[in-house]
Formats: sequence, C-alpha cells, structure tokens
Amino acid sequence: MTPFAILSLIVIYFGILFLISHFVSRKDSGNDAFFKANKNSKWYLVAFGMIGTALSGVTFISVPGEVGSPNGEQFKYFQFVLGNAIGFIIIAKVLLPLYYRMNLTSIYGYIEHRLGTYSYKTAATIFLISRTIGSAFRLYLVVIVLQRFVFDFYGIPFAVTVLISLALIFAYTYRGGLKTIIITDTLQTFFLVSSVFLTIFFICRSLNLNVFEAFEAVKNSNYSKVFFFEDFVSSKFHFVKQILGGIFVTIAMVGLDQDLMQKNLSCKNISEAQKNMFTFTGIFVGINIFFLSVGALLYIYAAKNGIEVPTDLVTGKPRTDLLFPEIAFNHLTLIPSVIFLLGLTAATFATTDSALTALTTSFCVDFLGMDKTENLNKPNVVRNRHLVHIAFSFLMFLVIIFFNSINDSSVVGMIFRVASYTYGPLLGLYCFGLFVKSKTVKDKFVPIICLLSPAVTYFISENSKTFFWGYIFDNELIIVNGLITFLGLLLISKNATSETRF
Repeated sequence: MTPFAILSLIVIYFGILFLISHFVSRKDSGNDAFFKANKNSKWYLVAFGMIGTALSGVTFISVPGEVGSPNGEQFKYFQFVLGNAIGFIIIAKVLLPLYYRMNLTSIYGYIEHRLGTYSYKTAATIFLISRTIGSAFRLYLVVIVLQRFVFDFYGIPFAVTVLISLALIFAYTYRGGLKTIIITDTLQTFFLVSSVFLTIFFICRSLNLNVFEAFEAVKNSNYSKVFFFEDFVSSKFHFVKQILGGIFVTIAMVGLDQDLMQKNLSCKNISEAQKNMFTFTGIFVGINIFFLSVGALLYIYAAKNGIEVPTDLVTGKPRTDLLFPEIAFNHLTLIPSVIFLLGLTAATFATTDSALTALTTSFCVDFLGMDKTENLNKPNVVRNRHLVHIAFSFLMFLVIIFFNSINDSSVVGMIFRVASYTYGPLLGLYCFGLFVKSKTVKDKFVPIICLLSPAVTYFISENSKTFFWGYIFDNELIIVNGLITFLGLLLISKNATSETRF
C-alpha cells in the first residue's frame, strides 16, 4: 500500500467524521450538548462506542505485538482483561448509582461535597494530568505508524504529523463535543471491530487455514499460554497480580475517570447506564480475545514468511508494536492493508477525541464553574470553552513531542505503569470518601498527601526486591499507591458533619 493511498484514505475518513460533526452540532453546539449530550444518549450507542474509546490504538497494535515478545508474555494480557471485567461490574454497581444520585456533570463533584474544595481541585488536577499523559501515549503510538509509513515518504517532520492529527480531532469535536462523539465513536468502533475480524480472516487465508485450523494453530503455538501461576514473588505475569491489577486499574482509569464516565452520564437514567456498562463489558472481553489471537497469527505468519520484528529507527531495538503494521502494509494485499488502517485510525482517534472532550469538560466545570447556574448565561462562555479545547490540544502536542524524545519501551507497559502513579491517589480519595463515612479531612493538606503518595510508591517499587524478599510489582502497584493515599488521609482526618456524610 503506497503512502499516497494511505493518505487518501485518511482524508476520506476524516471527511466522513466532519460531515457527521456538522449535521449533529448544527442545531445545538452549546455547553449542555458538549458536556452531557443533552442527557439523551442511547445506551446501546454508548456501549458500542465505548469499545473504541477503551481499546485505542494501544490495544490494536501493542497487545498483538506483545504476544510474541521475547519476555514470553503470550496471552498473559487476558488475565488483566478478566480483572478489567470485574472492575467494570464494580463500577456499574457502586460508582454509577452514586454519580446519578448526585446528578453530576463532573464526577469529581462528589469529592467536593464529601471532602472539600482543595480535595476536589486535587482530584480534578490528577485526572487532567493522567488523561493528558495517557491519551498522548496512545496517540503517539499511531503517529509513529503514520510517520514511518506515510509522512517520512513526503519528508514531513514528526512534530508536523502530530500537529495535523490533533488539528483534525479538534476540528470535528470543538462544536458538538460529547453529542458528536457519541455518534462518531459508534462509527469508529464499527471500523475497529470489523477490522479485527477481517484481519483474522485475511491472515488465515494467507496461511491457508480455515477457522478451526487457525484455532488449533494458535492453541498449539508457543504464544497461547493464558494463565501464569509460577513464581508469585518475582514474576510480573502471575495470575493474582494481573487480576488485582486489572480490577483496580479499571476502577481508577474508568470509574474515577471523567472521560469514560462522561459517556455513561449522558444516558437518560441509571438503569440505561448500567445496561450500557454490562453490555460493554461482555464485548470488551470478547474483542480482546480476538486481538490476542491476531497477535499469535501474526507471529505464525511472520515465522512462515521469514519476517523479522521491525527495529526502532533511533535505538535499533526490536519494536513489537510495529509488527502488525509491517505485515499489513508490506506483506498482505491492498484490502487487508485498508482494513488495518481503518481499524488503527478508528481505535486511536476514538480515544483521543473523547479524551480531549473530557479534559475540556473537566477544566470548564471543575475550575471555571461553567455548570453553575450563575455562569450558564454569561457572555463568551462558549468561546471560552473553545479556547480551553485549543489549549488542551496544544498541551497534548507538547507531551507527545516530549515522550517521543525519551521513549524506549513498550507503550502498553508505559501507560499502565504511569497510571499506577497518577491514578493511585484518586483511588485513595474515593475509597476514603466511600468507606470512612464518619470522618472527613483537613482539606488543605490533601494536595500534599496526593503528591507524597506517588513518590513513596515509586520508592517502594524500586526497592521491592530488597524490602519484600524479591517481590516485583506490576499493575497491582496502583493498590499500594491508593492505600498509601488512604492512610495519609486517615492521618489528616477529622470528624465529619452531617452535611458531608454522603
């Protein structure tokens, strides 16, 4: 597939998104539509569209790539996915009822009511930092692919590629916000899911395998081990670590994250929101099985055809992230290449457009108070929202450029490692608010606790082999971070008044 063909397809793809954005937002581009989609979203559209937001280009490229990692990861990631599923159920049964009962636009309004203003601003700031970093990582992964297979051919610098990508996302989200994204993400998820199944079909055809033979080939390969029970202390792959990490990373990165919850809060009522979450959970687990299967088939295909894992152009190290695009663009026929590109583009831009909208919403509501009755009809309120949207687009640009200058490891591992540090304090704040009803906190000290907690967590993680008889942390590190925050809040706690016992 030539660079010109890839570029043409991307232009057509975004043309469709711009048309959808125009028709959805032409009658209503106010803040209520941007923040909450007028509280009128269909649960089944939200459930389907959330797949694209939750998976992203990271799942699309890195998860299949890591199946054949030299570390021996195989299907280890599915243990984490099972933990995710448990986390989604907890969110549906515990957090969603709370958010709907309080009729929140920003979920961090709960922290304001329960713990105070400083705690509220701290929680919102943690989200802004965490989501900006996480979304930048995800977009970075796809920009690398576009740069390597398209824009390098035209001599366009990496920074310009990033700027173009963010400008396109801004262009179709700045007016309609969540109302537009509910529709565009549904379309993008359709492309993503279709591309997974069609990719499996075309690879199987290239290997001369039918569905049952492909299943047997994956099952009998060196890539299909799912459950790891060996060496609990020093192995990151152990079942217990992965399950616990999956549960608590999901609660923090989804249930305590304005991005994913904003979509849920756009449903008409709690019943539809829970129906959306349960449906989403089932689809999420199923689609990840297929992503892992794609990974195994890619490595089987590569071994049969003598294809090596591409190396990083800067470091010269193997990049498993690039195996999927290498095979799709350079070794399969035109149609599989088109399908891969559509799936990759849909996965990443569905995540980034949603993140930009959520970041804008959080800042406008949590720091500018745009949802307050006294501010609803102020002049220039929509213009100010547009300025915030531009500012976050530019901030994400800077983060991606910075990350590109230092990254030397798998994007999947990097995202969840960063999440363990940035989302941990949110976990501690909500646990304290939900489970210590008789107490509140000395509010002004909360930012200090939330800064110290990740630092202490990092120290423990770096010295865990010494402190805990060789124990190595993986994603379950977020539990340690949340616990340290929780204990810190207990140290600065005081008796709660009747108004703060919610």
